[in-house]
Amino acid sequence: MKFMASLYLATYPDANTSKIAANAVALVKQIDAALHAIAINVDIPDVSNALSNYLLDLPYKIQEVDATSRKCGKDLLEAIAQKAVQGGVDLTTQELAAPPALMGDSAAKHSRYFDICLVGWAPANQTARMLAEAILFGSGRPTLLLPDSTHVGTLGHIVVAWDGSRVAARAVADARAFLERASMITVVTVTDEKPFPGQGIGERLALGLRTRGLVAEAVSIQAGDSSIGTALQEHALKIGGNLLTMGGYGHYRVRDFVLGGATEGILADLRLPVLLSH
Repeated sequence: MKFMASLYLATYPDANTSKIAANAVALVKQIDAALHAIAINVDIPDVSNALSNYLLDLPYKIQEVDATSRKCGKDLLEAIAQKAVQGGVDLTTQELAAPPALMGDSAAKHSRYFDICLVGWAPANQTARMLAEAILFGSGRPTLLLPDSTHVGTLGHIVVAWDGSRVAARAVADARAFLERASMITVVTVTDEKPFPGQGIGERLALGLRTRGLVAEAVSIQAGDSSIGTALQEHALKIGGNLLTMGGYGHYRVRDFVLGGATEGILADLRLPVLLSH
């Protein structure tokens, strides 16, 4: 059965950079997946009246925003199409339109028909963050964040953030396509953040992975004065990790996200591809 990945493109007001094209295609190629790229265009309802038309020329401004969003979406889809042809990746594309407040909800509902969701990420891109949070907590699917600032190379060394929790276990299961192709898996437990549900939980997971024929080891680290998200990413980069998998903490309320410390640390300063499961 063909693995299906969906990619969600922010177009307005903060658009993804063209870097997302190369990174998304490179990633799905490594797991032999098909890619469905979706441009999320803004659709602003016409709420103009005679006064607003006179003072602000509101209909023209709405048309201008819509046109800017659609053009950005088309440009991103064209860039992805070119990279997909070069990489030999099966690609389908689509454009969705939604009001600004519902763009995340629209993406989350659409993403439920795929195996994994990809979102481009830049620290100052609030549109991308809104899409990522909505998909992570509302889709029921794993969300893989691709940093706009770095090149996604071979995902040979997978780092698993492990605390024995339900969401961490969900992340390991969701990362199976990557784990099966990894040359090395490192299970990382942060020991000074909270109590654990038992002793040696990291080694127990690593043993289970080795039993399945994978190359895995367990290590323990301390976050110290750093946030847990920062500590995990710094250690992953230190040991040559290419992908970090972890559970995404929080709960989804109407346009409100309450994030756990590790999740917030990752979203605030993404340094490598991170697969989050909720």
